[in-house]
Amino acid sequence: MDPHHLETLHGNGDHDGVYVTSWVSVCPRGLCKVQQKRTHEGSQQTVCNSGDDASSSSNYCPRLGSLCQVRVRLKADMDEAESLVSEKGNEKLSVQPDQSVTDVTEAVATAFPRCQDSVLQVPLGDWTMLRLGEGQCDITEACVEGMRAGEKCEILISPVANEPDISVPHPAEENLPLCATVELKAFTPGKESWEMSPGEKCEWVRSHKERGGVRFRSGDVWGAADSYSRALKRLITLYGHVREVEKKGQEQEAEEQRDTNPGDKTQHLPSANEFKTIKAELHSNLSLCQLKLNQPERAKASAAKATQLEPGGAKAWYRLGQACQMVNELEEAKQAFRKLLELQPESSAALKALKNIASREKETKAQLGLRLSKMFS
Repeated sequence: MDPHHLETLHGNGDHDGVYVTSWVSVCPRGLCKVQQKRTHEGSQQTVCNSGDDASSSSNYCPRLGSLCQVRVRLKADMDEAESLVSEKGNEKLSVQPDQSVTDVTEAVATAFPRCQDSVLQVPLGDWTMLRLGEGQCDITEACVEGMRAGEKCEILISPVANEPDISVPHPAEENLPLCATVELKAFTPGKESWEMSPGEKCEWVRSHKERGGVRFRSGDVWGAADSYSRALKRLITLYGHVREVEKKGQEQEAEEQRDTNPGDKTQHLPSANEFKTIKAELHSNLSLCQLKLNQPERAKASAAKATQLEPGGAKAWYRLGQACQMVNELEEAKQAFRKLLELQPESSAALKALKNIASREKETKAQLGLRLSKMFS
């Protein structure tokens, strides 16, 4: 499941510098549509760079891993604040003082749990530190990806139109549509995927996989699916390196890495078999999320990929059988559950599922026989 379906509605920056984009975003309770309006006003670039590429144009916007200092405010709250200012003259409102830009390089990402009842997922009105790519707040991250330091944009959040295989409640539907502003004050340099070392990519895969498990256990199924999807995307970029390791041999590759970068303390890089196992686990976990979200066709596809990668994965076979049952492909479901019994002969779940399928088939045959008898009676 790809949570970001970025769709440019129109961009007339050559005339008035206003750009409007829209996409579907992931929230703990479902999906929502986001429309972003951004105005280029030649804002000053504030990039806290600790390296030698400060002048590079690629640093004008945050990249993966950038620590971003952002503030999100509801439009209604801003209008009310402006009204208070006009009533009290030049008296300043009591707000949290802005953090100095120079502090960004030494700051850490703000730690706060995702909330089931929140669409925006960030403390409103305060400056917050977000690390781009972690998926802590899908909407805010998607906004700042294309922004420059000092810029502000407006967003309109509304319920997304129903998709054929998505039938879950929309997030905080009673509070939508919602209008807010997102400000990006400063950010640290990040890296594009192709600039990362294999060890750095492995770390992103590991962190997203762990975050997916935490979110799933807390009931944030949409967030878990998002984390597993992010992990898969990053894992795929390691495929070329894994092939090289397979050709050269793990020991020779490790020796080359020590010679070229003796100070590199990155974690163990996956072998070809480990790569397949990790990928299979992620597809299997994603399949479970899709089953919970009533997306049987997607769950079936994810589980099938998991079983192809790791034929001995019992959980993936069970989830494949469940998905096939949901789309009424009973023969395929029986094959999946029988495969599970080969792996786990005492599996009560597989035995129960096969019994249920047999009952459904018997009932279907009886109904068919009754209809035929009425036709020829």
